[in-house]
Amino acid sequence: MKLNALGRHIIVEYYDCNSEMLKSPALVEKHMKKAAILAEATIVESFFHHFSPWGVSGAVIIAESHLTIHTWPEYGYAAVDLFTCGDINPWKGFDYLEEVFAAKYSESVELARGVEGKIRKFCPQNIGAITHKPLETGEAV
Repeated sequence: MKLNALGRHIIVEYYDCNSEMLKSPALVEKHMKKAAILAEATIVESFFHHFSPWGVSGAVIIAESHLTIHTWPEYGYAAVDLFTCGDINPWKGFDYLEEVFAAKYSESVELARGVEGKIRKFCPQNIGAITHKPLETGEAV
């Protein structure tokens, strides 16, 4: 499948969220993993850290890239990155997180990552078609 870019990167800010939810590393991890599943991504592993007295940072590594989060429960704020490659829809994860964190407002921007024209311009060799290729194991590249 020919692509114009290798990946999609949604940068999100969720405001006026449920502060109690944003304090819990277990809940944040659970919901970040569900966001990955709803986007139809393949979870490889995850890691979440609880800061004292509050706040959570974490990452869900997916075969198609990653989802990350940093929370500031004292402000009801969460910063999220949804970076995906291949035929999955990161906006499904965005919608789920907005709902489950009870965000009253959000801002987001989507960036194309690995734009084909720039790769061709700056790659020193002839690379042929730019594709999202499955590995022999079925995992995404």
